[in-house]
Amino acid sequence: MRPSSLVLLASLSLASLAACTALGGGDRVNPETPGWFSRPSGDMNILFRRPLTIEGRKVGEEFEHGRPEIDPIGHRVFVGSSDHGLYAIRALDGSSIWRFETAGMVQSEPYYDIELDVVYFGSNDGALYAVHATDGTLVWRYNCGTQVSKRPALSGDTLVFVSAADQVFAVDRNTGKTKWQSRRTPALGIEISGYGGPTIDGSRVFIAYSDGHVAAYEVRDGSEKWTVDLSAEAEQATPNETLRDLDVDTTPLVVDAGSIGRLVVAASYSGGVFAMDENTGTRMWANNEARGVHELVHWQERAHEPHPKSLDRGGPMVPARDMIFAASSSTGLWALEPANGHKIWRIKVPEGGITAPTAVAGAIAMGTTHYGLFLLSPINGRVIDGINLDSGFAVTPAAYGNRLYAMTSGGTLLGIGVDPPLGRR
Repeated sequence: MRPSSLVLLASLSLASLAACTALGGGDRVNPETPGWFSRPSGDMNILFRRPLTIEGRKVGEEFEHGRPEIDPIGHRVFVGSSDHGLYAIRALDGSSIWRFETAGMVQSEPYYDIELDVVYFGSNDGALYAVHATDGTLVWRYNCGTQVSKRPALSGDTLVFVSAADQVFAVDRNTGKTKWQSRRTPALGIEISGYGGPTIDGSRVFIAYSDGHVAAYEVRDGSEKWTVDLSAEAEQATPNETLRDLDVDTTPLVVDAGSIGRLVVAASYSGGVFAMDENTGTRMWANNEARGVHELVHWQERAHEPHPKSLDRGGPMVPARDMIFAASSSTGLWALEPANGHKIWRIKVPEGGITAPTAVAGAIAMGTTHYGLFLLSPINGRVIDGINLDSGFAVTPAAYGNRLYAMTSGGTLLGIGVDPPLGRR
């Protein structure tokens, strides 16, 4: 099943996705930007289409949120729904394995623990759950009193997660018993909807808060190592502006910036994107133009030989690439240099909103709330292909290899095969 080319081209025009940077070099000398990058190519193929959300439980406007989680060894996909359930789905055909019922909407990002064969996920009923991935039976439930939607992070036997009330919890992954907690007072009344999750690197966990702070804690005992007020950093960087909405709603990234060292990257909604030294919290760079950012993604490609079926097979090595994607529904999708925050490219995005981009088959996939799901070139943001089912995408897609899993706002899970046509002229 493939989308209508006319409908797709119309939606691309309306969404202004055609307003992209020009191709660099000629198509015949650049193996990663062949001619099919500039037009929808029909290379996203729907392999299955599975309605999940129970019709009788849909309330108001259709809107699913979160992200599927993939078990590549067991060929399973775990995805939540506004009908209060977490589903385990067979990755090959979309058939059901089990469903776990909670007392609230499950619009979260699950985490699959391959060692224990357990899935951790949050619910709007104010709890984090651990269930057996085989049959969906409950292992433990941790009540934190507020919505949990972001993906937990795991280090050894310590599972760290964050609630919508800016509270951090570290629990034993086997029992759900508390190890430590930390909390900042939410900046009620000035924050944008949403919040960031935890990121663990080595012995530390990094958290962003709605009051504009980013903090580093020891995973072992929760002791604070440093904290930075990005709202103050943003105001100093733009002294002639009155900034509002200075909360940090992105899950921090940890990136290796070469000689500069490892950086923690986070975005202040109105202040831009900031990078801090992982050890001290010292600001290393700022991009104050990339505003309204709600998702950050680190994308890397190793140096490699040209694809054996491409026009440039047998040519020189394709160099390694390293980018930070910053998704903003107001200023667009940005590609930034990890070492200095400089813009590589930026594209306009449709009205309504976009998901975080997801790497798949050498490209990136991104959902839009009104215009469908698109496959983009990470090199310049050009559109490769798209699918429009008259139901937008607010759920961030998940990918493994050449397989993409995307949930529509109407509650339909799609299994999509991605096959870029490297051999075409």
